Amino acid sequence: MKEKFDAFLKEMPIVAILRGISQKEIIPVCDALYDAGIKLLEIPLNTPDAFSRIREAAEYCGTRQMVGAGTVLTKEDVQNVKASGGKFIISPNTDEEVIRESKALSLVSIPGFFTATEGFKAVKAGADYLKLFPACLGPSYIKDLKAVIKTPIMAVGGVTTENFASFLDVACGAGIGGTIYKPGKPLSETKAAAEKLVSIVNEWRN
Repeated sequence: MKEKFDAFLKEMPIVAILRGISQKEIIPVCDALYDAGIKLLEIPLNTPDAFSRIREAAEYCGTRQMVGAGTVLTKEDVQNVKASGGKFIISPNTDEEVIRESKALSLVSIPGFFTATEGFKAVKAGADYLKLFPACLGPSYIKDLKAVIKTPIMAVGGVTTENFASFLDVACGAGIGGTIYKPGKPLSETKAAAEKLVSIVNEWRN
C-alpha cells in the first residue's frame, strides 16, 4: 500500500482534496484528475455520505488512482474507511490512536501536525508522512522543521498556484482543495486547475 502511495506521490506530488463531492460528480471528477495526471484523491469525512463516496471512487478508480480519506478523527473512522476501500488516512491533527489503527489495518498514515513536538509524537506512533496543517507559515517553516524531522512533510492549507512551486522546494507534496475542486464547480474549471498545477510541477522539475 505505502509503496504504491509513494510511487504516485513521486510521480505527481499532489493530493486532490474533494471535500463535499457528490455521487454524480465522482466519475467525471476522477476522470478529469486522472487525465491531468493526478493519482491521489482525498475525500474528507465531513463530506455528506463520505464513506459511500469513498467506496464509489475506489471502485471506479481501481488501481489507476488511489483513494483515501481526510478529516479522520477516530479509530472507528479508520475502520470505516478501510471497509469502504480507502487506502490512506489523513487527519488535521496528531492522534496516536488513529495513527496506530491506520498502520494496524495496513493503511498509509498521514496525520496533521503544526509543531515539532506534534511531529515527533506522530512519527513515534508510526506515521508514514506528516501533514503540516495549516501551512500558513510558508515553505521556510517546513525547511526549519526538516532540520530535525526526517519523515516526509506534506503541505496542506494555503497552497495555491502562486506559491506551490516554493512549497515543492521543501515538501514532498501538497494537499490542494478549493483551488482544484469545490462542490458545483464546473468540470472544465476543475480540469483546468488540475492541469495548471501539474504544469507547475513539470516546470519546477525542469
